[in-house]
Amino acid sequence: MTRTPRTVIPGLEMLVEHERELLAGRRVGLLANQASIGSGLVHAADLLAGVCDLVALFGPEHGLRGEAQDMEPTRSGRDPGTGLPVHSLYGGTAATLAPAPEMLEGLDVLVCDLQDIGARYYTLAATLFHVMERASGSGLALVVTDRPNPLGGSILEGPGLHPDYHSFVGRLDVPVRHGLTMGEMATLFQRRAGLDLDLRVIPMVGWRREMLWQDTGLPWVAPSPNMPTPDTVSIYPGACLVEGTTLSEGRGTTRPFEYVGAPWVDAVALADTLNRLEHPGLRFRAHWFRPVAQKWMGETCAGVQVHVTSRRAVRSFAAYVDLLAAMRSQAPEKFSWRTEAYEFETRHPAVDLLAGSAGLRLALEEGQWSSDMTHGWEADAAAFERLRQPVLLYGSAG
Repeated sequence: MTRTPRTVIPGLEMLVEHERELLAGRRVGLLANQASIGSGLVHAADLLAGVCDLVALFGPEHGLRGEAQDMEPTRSGRDPGTGLPVHSLYGGTAATLAPAPEMLEGLDVLVCDLQDIGARYYTLAATLFHVMERASGSGLALVVTDRPNPLGGSILEGPGLHPDYHSFVGRLDVPVRHGLTMGEMATLFQRRAGLDLDLRVIPMVGWRREMLWQDTGLPWVAPSPNMPTPDTVSIYPGACLVEGTTLSEGRGTTRPFEYVGAPWVDAVALADTLNRLEHPGLRFRAHWFRPVAQKWMGETCAGVQVHVTSRRAVRSFAAYVDLLAAMRSQAPEKFSWRTEAYEFETRHPAVDLLAGSAGLRLALEEGQWSSDMTHGWEADAAAFERLRQPVLLYGSAG
């Protein structure tokens, strides 16, 4: 098998190899998960333990080693790999999403090395923002070791975030596909929140904004249990909207987010409808599946598999809105929205939190959804493109 030569060096390796004086003589904590790796697939905890006094680990949603499913609480304890204490930043209540003051006591610097996937509602960025808020004014230094945005840094998609809809799946008002790296988001959040924080971002070497994951030459390690491949990442900005419904988004199958369905769907008609819309980079195939966990567990669902034919061409947000509209039009009396608490939030329906307001849900309910709505999103994205310029760390090849 031919491998793409590695062209990107992540910030973690730059810290260990060239900036380790930032950690010398200091007690260090690490916020990381299973995708926090350096050269040779060595975990960040093992790399840092070899060059500094690493004393504590912090795990986001899914846990330090990525064993927990979505919205599954994790516990603090000891890491079996290093023997170091692990502090959970995703417990059973919203209060656990930020580190308790005692978790940070005795630390001089906290390193954050998390692989984001480039969608506003992916919760790793929100965890970082909670840490930043707690560290503000405390004297604790924060070092963010940057990693690629797998969706690239050039394309922006989807609506922004209304102030009334801030949540753990939306802490920062950016487009759904925001085109920022974790380091750039941290800088933007610090500026917008006015935090008194000693923040240092360690940039990557070799990354350019037009790069997708396959261009980096880096190995893919799923940053969450249901993000198994870069194809999954390609569709996630739109596919996550399905979480806001009672449809299965393919959790409990081998193809999460690629499979979408429910027992009552006419799969063949759905695929035909969606393919006629000719969404770039995507094809829809009638498919039947039986989840072994979560929604419709043990029941045969009819729907589609969403096939990625060109990662560079995919614009998944509008495509999945069309998917929801088509499924709702088949059986409005059976299609329904998720009403249970979603990431500890009960004030708004899950789909509103994901979309950033109630507008998209109301348009679908009233049969008013039209691709013309994307023009408003494009205008918002153009405005954000101008606003984000001061925090961008990387340019384009051209």
